[in-house]
Amino acid sequence: MSSKSNHYQSKTAGVILAGGRATRMAYQDKGLVAYRDKALICYAIAALAPVVDQLIINANRNLNTYQHFGWPVVSDTTDSYDGPLAGVYAALLKTDADQLIVMPCDCPLIAANHVERLLQQQLSTQSILTVASDGTQLHPVFFAVRTGLRENLGEFLASGQRKVGDWLAQHSISRVDFSAEADIFTNLNTLNELAQLERAYSHIILK
Repeated sequence: MSSKSNHYQSKTAGVILAGGRATRMAYQDKGLVAYRDKALICYAIAALAPVVDQLIINANRNLNTYQHFGWPVVSDTTDSYDGPLAGVYAALLKTDADQLIVMPCDCPLIAANHVERLLQQQLSTQSILTVASDGTQLHPVFFAVRTGLRENLGEFLASGQRKVGDWLAQHSISRVDFSAEADIFTNLNTLNELAQLERAYSHIILK
């Protein structure tokens, strides 16, 4: 359980977004693709689980496989693969927490201390939305959101809109500057990118 959320008398949930089609990765289920002999979803779980009070996996395929990781699995409310916000909305419908931390399944360099920083700023500033930045641009699928925006997000999706950036632009946001560690946002969209990252970090021993 997050000591920070407990300190602020606030409950925090986290969702890992693993519900995409992964068209650039030959339609493989990205969360289950192996990076350094572990499924990508394992790195996201390791980053979120120590920080949040409730962890949710958003997936639209291979649901039984995802359930074996030991956390609740929720699918989008539609079967049309409407993008990351559809997964966020599904998680918001599932949780009774005060805020939800959102992170992708394909950024294995994001660790628990990065999630802690995001949550700490969300709680200390009492922001509606807190979004990670590399100092130059936002990384809009790594953010914390007050669950009171549940209805607003549902209306946004119902209007046919899908872009995360467009939804974020409708609200006042707090930014967390990760420019000193910008490589944590390295995301894996293709098998070639996966191989490149494995070579780049082959000298680091996994714990």
